[in-house]
Amino acid sequence: MRIIDEKKVSSELLKEIKQKIETEKLNPKLAVILVGDNPASHTYVNIKQKRGKEIGINVDVIKYPPSVKQEEVINKIKELNNDKDTNGIIVQLPLPKHLNEEEITNTIKPEKDVDGLTFYNLGRLFAGAKPYFLPCTPAGIMKLLDYYNIPLKGKKAVVIGRSNIVGKPVAMLLLSRHATVTICHSRTINLEEEIKQGDIIVAAVGKPEFIKGECLKKGVIVIDVGINRIKKGDKNILVGDVEFESAKSKAEYITPVPGGVGPMTVAMLMHNTMHAF
Repeated sequence: MRIIDEKKVSSELLKEIKQKIETEKLNPKLAVILVGDNPASHTYVNIKQKRGKEIGINVDVIKYPPSVKQEEVINKIKELNNDKDTNGIIVQLPLPKHLNEEEITNTIKPEKDVDGLTFYNLGRLFAGAKPYFLPCTPAGIMKLLDYYNIPLKGKKAVVIGRSNIVGKPVAMLLLSRHATVTICHSRTINLEEEIKQGDIIVAAVGKPEFIKGECLKKGVIVIDVGINRIKKGDKNILVGDVEFESAKSKAEYITPVPGGVGPMTVAMLMHNTMHAF
């Protein structure tokens, strides 16, 4: 069993981005729309700001109270769409329930959609055409698989999760690399049997330690996207969608949680922002 070291891979990618920015004297700018007081969202945005500062990308955070009206957020995005100094725009999800995430996200111009989540960019990905940008987490997963020279052609990949942010896009990317892909979810009948067939497992179901080692075949590649906070004893800890301790004896490669695909997601966002510039 080998641990997939996302921190190492993401660090190398960030160094490449920083070098290109410095060598070519680039000045990329990313605008982040942050609504409300969700602690996790604030943490993620702070990490993005920190990484941007380290490599020379200006990350401008525009904060709104939880009560902000839909029209105000949309008008701000339209203003940023027309601002030649703003190269990329993202909306930190989730948004408060009174706001329409779909409408707000799709206000972003596709060529500034560095999260790759507008219908235009997702539609081109699903159609097998080249979008302006790939969603960051799926793109990061593919980068990890390539870094460790993990073969995909002809392999059976099982994706557990069907979101537009991770599950569906990563399935399309694996399919484009000639893997045979099955998309499952928490309501899939005989899910354990589907998982047992997987040479590559991408777990993005959002349920703590949902996938046990007994469900995995020997030599499997496990990419755990889940980040779940649970209570064990008197401590709050982070765990993935895969039960790490039981899975590591079966896996040839496995991602840890915490320290999993999160660093790659941020690195790919910086990569997309640089290319947007």
